[in-house]
Amino acid sequence: MNSIHDLTAQLLHWVETLGYWGIVIGLAIEVIPSEIVLSYGGYLVSQGHITFVGAVICGTLGAVLQQWLLYAIGRFGGRPFVLKYGKFLHIKQKHVDIAENWFDKYGPVIVFTARFVPVMRQVISIPAGMARMSLTVYTLLTLLASIPWSILFVWLGWKLGDNYDQIAHEAAPYTKWIIPAAIALLVIYLLVIFLRRRNRKS
Repeated sequence: MNSIHDLTAQLLHWVETLGYWGIVIGLAIEVIPSEIVLSYGGYLVSQGHITFVGAVICGTLGAVLQQWLLYAIGRFGGRPFVLKYGKFLHIKQKHVDIAENWFDKYGPVIVFTARFVPVMRQVISIPAGMARMSLTVYTLLTLLASIPWSILFVWLGWKLGDNYDQIAHEAAPYTKWIIPAAIALLVIYLLVIFLRRRNRKS
């Protein structure tokens, strides 16, 4: 446990040293959870090292870069790559199976919704790549989901200041509504699609 804490501390120090680029790279490779990197970015805002807007932009950019990488893995490496190297990315086959089933069942919009579900927010990019989903649409949905996520955690980190390490407790009242809201948007989307198809048939 101490070794994990020490690694996190070292990585956050590295983020602080690099400033904006530290947030981008930290989100892109996500050795530690994005929530921690973003909230630490908020802490840096509270200390006057970077700006709030800059932290949000860099957090969003880093998130999109990470998802591009995972999309490329799905598109060019596919399931064989995941089965062979997924363990190094902390991605399990069962997670890919679930994500692929979601993608097949709900279509491209699940790329947006899954961004708010732990683990799935990374894994969903792989079946999107395997399905050769339009990169433009994929990027737009990823961007739309990443912006509010970045704003929330940078703001919470800014609010907490030196107590940014309490982010999990502080974020709970907000994040508990995110998944239901994302599901509600998915249901609305599916309802609109259903009504459109019915109108065309009639």
